[in-house]
Amino acid sequence: MADYLPVYLNGIDPFTMSASAPVTGGQVLYPSGVGTVAPTAGANGAAIGIAQNDAPTGGLVTVWPLSGVVHETVTPAGVTTGAAVTSSTAGGVDSGTLATVAAAGTHIGTAISTAAAGNKVRWIGR
Repeated sequence: MADYLPVYLNGIDPFTMSASAPVTGGQVLYPSGVGTVAPTAGANGAAIGIAQNDAPTGGLVTVWPLSGVVHETVTPAGVTTGAAVTSSTAGGVDSGTLATVAAAGTHIGTAISTAAAGNKVRWIGR
C-alpha cells in the first residue's frame, strides 16, 4: 500500500470518493464519473486532487485537494523549480510553460523543487 500525505496541509481536509479504476496513493486524480475518480493519463484540466491511499476499482479513496496544499509526487519526465505543473501519465505530474498550460486549462500548480524523471517533485497546487 502506498500511503500519501501532503507536505503542507494549509488547514485543508481530504474527502472520500469511489475509484473507477485502480488507484495508488500519491497519484493525481480526476473525476471520472458521478462520485468517482481515476488516475490521470495525461494533462487533465479536471484534476481535483491526490490519492492518499491505494484503492481497487469500486473501493474508497481519500483525496487531498490540489488548491493551496504542498504536494510531493512522482514526475515521469522531470520538473524544474518554478515551472508550471500539469497532471501526467500514470497519475504523475509534468511541467510546461505557464502560458501554454494556462491556455490549455491544465495548470494545476507550481513546482517548488527540481526533480529528474522518475523522482518526486514538490509543488503547490493552485
